[in-house]
Amino acid sequence: MKTFVYACPDSFDHHPPVGHPEHAGRLRAVLDAAQAWGGEVVPWRAHAPRAALERVHRVDHVDRVFTAAPPAGEISLDADTWMSPGSLDAALAAAGAGIAAVDAVLDGEAEAAFVAARPPGHHAEPDRAMGFCLFNTVAIAAMHGLEARGLSSAAVVDIDVHHGNGSQAFAETEPRLTFASIHQGWIYPGTGAAHETGAHGNIINLPMAAGTRGEEWLDAIKTVILPRLEQAKPDILLVSAGFDAHEADPLAGLGLNERDYAAAGALLANAAQKWSGSRLVCVLEGGYDCPALERSVRAFLGALSKA
Repeated sequence: MKTFVYACPDSFDHHPPVGHPEHAGRLRAVLDAAQAWGGEVVPWRAHAPRAALERVHRVDHVDRVFTAAPPAGEISLDADTWMSPGSLDAALAAAGAGIAAVDAVLDGEAEAAFVAARPPGHHAEPDRAMGFCLFNTVAIAAMHGLEARGLSSAAVVDIDVHHGNGSQAFAETEPRLTFASIHQGWIYPGTGAAHETGAHGNIINLPMAAGTRGEEWLDAIKTVILPRLEQAKPDILLVSAGFDAHEADPLAGLGLNERDYAAAGALLANAAQKWSGSRLVCVLEGGYDCPALERSVRAFLGALSKA
């Protein structure tokens, strides 16, 4: 698949306190992976408009984030989620890159796109920031496809080790959006049980036990998530691309390696080719061991471009 990487330099200006696991070194690792991969990297600074944010988030939440941005230092929105003077621009550019990635695959400029930006987004609920996340980039991108570009359906597959509670909370209100998450069960944020299927039956949760290795994890994608994508046949496939299920990651306890992420990339690329018109948009979420993150992203990008 012809693949673009959207790189957001404003992401380097989001600074939680020293020692926070979500730091600018993560983006450097991802961009190093993109450079080693050798494909097309598109610098991106343009912000998502408020109207795009408000397709997913309540107006009062958007207002809170805008007004919370500090002129200096750092402030906390909750115990894990911080803002510094550059955080608002970083989050808005991340959402803008997600929108641009959707436009690129819909306009035929690329078949796959990877948004290299931070802060992550999938924990941000319609009415609150949480879990390092200010705005839900992947949901904003999906809704741009549905509302601004006239698509009939979309799907988000979340491969982060933590359940994408924010994406699920939004999907519960949006029957055109299929949401599937494979994650370690019963760690932060404590949601994502298998019985959580949503009022529209459009939610699929696969909680995995601590210590799960790549073969079992990939088999769950093949036997549960891919058949649901075949059933839904979404007009566009989006991926919350977290790499914190890696065995080296300090925040969780699954046992994947970079070869497993390459295999996941190949599976998702193939799914997009079969059922979504070769339209695939991936958005960076977690991944907190920088060497493992770099290796995993490089393997994932390589699998996309070879598909």
